[in-house]
Amino acid sequence: MTAMDQHNFSPTRQIVTAALGIALVFAFTSFVNVRLPIAANGGLIHLGNVPLFIIAILYGRRLGALAGGLGMALFDVVGGWLLWAPFTLVIVGLMGYSVGTICENRRSLTAYAVALTVACLIKVVGYYAAEGLIYGNWLAPLTSIPGNLVQIGVASAVVLPVVGKLRKHVGVLSLVESRK
Repeated sequence: MTAMDQHNFSPTRQIVTAALGIALVFAFTSFVNVRLPIAANGGLIHLGNVPLFIIAILYGRRLGALAGGLGMALFDVVGGWLLWAPFTLVIVGLMGYSVGTICENRRSLTAYAVALTVACLIKVVGYYAAEGLIYGNWLAPLTSIPGNLVQIGVASAVVLPVVGKLRKHVGVLSLVESRK
């Protein structure tokens, strides 16, 4: 199934898929992370971008934005980063929306790589601006950039080799369901 086929989803299936995406992003952010001893607030490297990118590529911009923005903002709320939650909601929601938009009609490794590069730019610029606003210092946020690059780089290294195969499996499942 492609993101363009989402209109064939029942409302229940859309809600379940969104909830599962939010839960996966939250879990991968919460339980697979490393706090960095750099930057003003330490910084965090996590794998929450892996399910975010997979969901955005497979299910499109709407579910990508919901899963990413809400999943990671929820982590901020319960994980001790409350001040960051509104920024995360917008920045990561925009990352998911952008990846989903780029990949909705393009199913190639090149399109996926371009989408993840755009997401990386959004993350770096978005969190640089957020940290500058939060701390009132526009030099200190530069120390967060390497962690953001590593985070997206690792997620890309995981997502790019598997997303094509996952897309095929999701498509097969969609065909089976539509015949019921």
